[in-house]
Amino acid sequence: MKGTGNPQIIIYTGDGKGKTTAAMGQVVRALGHGGRCAVAQFIKADPARLDCGEWRTLAPLGVLWKNFGSGFTWEADNAERNRALCVEGWEQAKRWISSQDIDLLVMDEFTYALTMGYLDVRKIATWLDDHHGKKGFPHLVVTGRDCPQELVAIADIVSEIRMVKHSSVEKGRKAMAMVEF
Repeated sequence: MKGTGNPQIIIYTGDGKGKTTAAMGQVVRALGHGGRCAVAQFIKADPARLDCGEWRTLAPLGVLWKNFGSGFTWEADNAERNRALCVEGWEQAKRWISSQDIDLLVMDEFTYALTMGYLDVRKIATWLDDHHGKKGFPHLVVTGRDCPQELVAIADIVSEIRMVKHSSVEKGRKAMAMVEF
């Protein structure tokens, strides 16, 4: 699938629901064009444990999927474990990007790794900017709240998803299968 245009860096950010959902839609679209896809999920725990619908669907379709997180910090005291996993995840993402074997890479919840200080945003933005124009660079989709300006500056497409209303906030509803996972 390589060579179908200039690879794009796409960011889905904001406080609204749907950033990961939009990224998974990009994966489905790429698969429909014969693309080779990978997902590096940051902060979130193992998708099998979460019984994550997108993982259950996409992994059997050949999407490479690795998680680099032990859950959000409000779920457990896991900041140091998450820091180590985010470093490992960034190294894996660089390998996938450099391999020329991936047409689309999703780095889900990656902005948290940056805003929480687990990774150096300037170094990452510089690395991505330096590699963006090189042969074999995949389309790159980054998700998460509060995307740092350094990443926004090098992106080709940035969409901010804003929460207008959400029943989990207003009514205290728990996360629901088919809606949040």
